[in-house]
Amino acid sequence: MKLGLFLDMRNPARWERPGAEHYGVMLDRVTRAEELGANSVWLTEHHFFEDGYLPQPLTLAAAIAARTERVRIGTAVLLAPHRHPVHIAEEAALVDLVSGGRLELGLGAGWSREEFDAFGSDFRARYDVTDSVFTAVRNLLSQGGVTPGPVQDPVPMWLGYQGPRGAARAGRLGAGLLSLDPALSAPYLAGLEEGGHPAGAARRGGVIDIIVADDPESTARQLIPNLAHRQATYLGRRGDTRTVADLEIELTAEFDRNRSVPGLTVATAEAAAGEIRARTRHMPVEHAYLWAGLPGMSDTLVDRHMELLFTRVAPALAEAAPC
Repeated sequence: MKLGLFLDMRNPARWERPGAEHYGVMLDRVTRAEELGANSVWLTEHHFFEDGYLPQPLTLAAAIAARTERVRIGTAVLLAPHRHPVHIAEEAALVDLVSGGRLELGLGAGWSREEFDAFGSDFRARYDVTDSVFTAVRNLLSQGGVTPGPVQDPVPMWLGYQGPRGAARAGRLGAGLLSLDPALSAPYLAGLEEGGHPAGAARRGGVIDIIVADDPESTARQLIPNLAHRQATYLGRRGDTRTVADLEIELTAEFDRNRSVPGLTVATAEAAAGEIRARTRHMPVEHAYLWAGLPGMSDTLVDRHMELLFTRVAPALAEAAPC
């Protein structure tokens, strides 16, 4: 299992940096993560978020490829319904070339109706379209359909489907599944069998929502405003009218009761290693990645989180791995 970072590149007004500085800091941080031993970095995608959520993952992937030498660079996920498969395949091949063969290409269907409206994409057909785009891109990359072609043959490809139906779809297509939900193991394996793929072809990856800290209780309390911001932006896209202030009040009340906040685990390195082992047990996990930080999280906390993750958590997981 390769341990990595997950980036969404948010830059909220409350903690805002100038855009060029914000991206420069993050590129420096990825370089530092590689020096510390990170195995991968994963990029996600959304559009029209006020806090600058990353809209073009493969563009940033190319920049990361030019700044690094070893880490795998993944998309978790690129929104397939909004792009032509030739466009995806050409960009993916170039990232793979620039990186020397380090791309992990994850596609997903998306869920924000606002984005579908903006791109003129069909929300109701999003899963069928994503399946079709996945197949077309895989064929283009493996059959010389784009020039120049990628280094890897094949380029590792994934689907970020959630729920049992999505897991079965990923299995039928022979894709890696970007979800660590153990409830999806059976439908994913059934889909692989239905699609004529061996059980040994199963590959899993996904995000684990943990921040590693020396003092988890104090850090969790400090991160309530950052977590409230993240939750509010997602909930707002789904029609929830609660504000960041509302969520801060709710999260603070929960923290006062339980000394923790729902939706986020803050743990010591030892506890984080145990939690990661528990969440990946009995699954063929190739990649597990943790958020590089919450939106607006202080540089001090982010840097310590990364240091603990790759110098303490990763070695503990390696020691516990079966020989």
